[in-house]
Amino acid sequence: MRGNDVWAKGDWFTWLMKDPNYNDMYQFRSLIGRNMAEVKLHGAWASAFCYRVIWALKLKGIAYDYIEEDLSNKSALLLKYNPVHKKVPVLVHDSKSVCESIVILEYIEEMWPQNPLMPNDPYDRALAHFWIKFAEDRGATVWKMFRSVQDQENTMKEILEMLKTVEEHGLGEKKFFHGDKIGLVDIAFASIVYWLQIIEDVAGVKLFESHKFTRLHAWFEKFKRVPEIEENLPNWGELLVFFKRRREKLVASSSLH
Repeated sequence: MRGNDVWAKGDWFTWLMKDPNYNDMYQFRSLIGRNMAEVKLHGAWASAFCYRVIWALKLKGIAYDYIEEDLSNKSALLLKYNPVHKKVPVLVHDSKSVCESIVILEYIEEMWPQNPLMPNDPYDRALAHFWIKFAEDRGATVWKMFRSVQDQENTMKEILEMLKTVEEHGLGEKKFFHGDKIGLVDIAFASIVYWLQIIEDVAGVKLFESHKFTRLHAWFEKFKRVPEIEENLPNWGELLVFFKRRREKLVASSSLH
């Protein structure tokens, strides 16, 4: 399947993970988290969406069994638990599966009310849902920039507009989006910003600059210093190598057409 066909079908992450050097990393990570918890997370090590779930589970203090999926050779369990999209992340709780990262986050918040990640006030909760949806809708432009080989100007403008909107209207003067503690909105946007910085390096551009987005930069540094987050950030060097390799393949594929 050609790269453009993959993007059109919305299966970009599965395609990313089909890499000849992936198996070694896959086998290593398959050994991680082999406990017998009733909660299981099927994920892929380079996925921003999987880290959303990992961070939420850690902040909630929920024990879970992590199962690394080789998306070039999807397991029978993944196909069983997510027969519609056949993608990660998939959370399995008491043999029942929940799919899609934001849906999983909402499930976690409702199932385990301790250490709440959403405000109690109905209006504040509505605002949080608004910004989570904003992150989902606008965050896709980051991956659009990654897969764009030519004429990235419009996509970069969209990303800058997203960052400006979040800084001015979403975060404001607060420490975190919900106030003094991390919540689901922080998790949604942090997964975008962390991977945006990787994609910036890969694409040779710089958008998330500290002098342009002072409050967002300060927020993100605070976010990364929270112990549950700091101890569960993906390895920057490995991500950079992985996405550079995939970018090179995109560029090579584009030159053939």
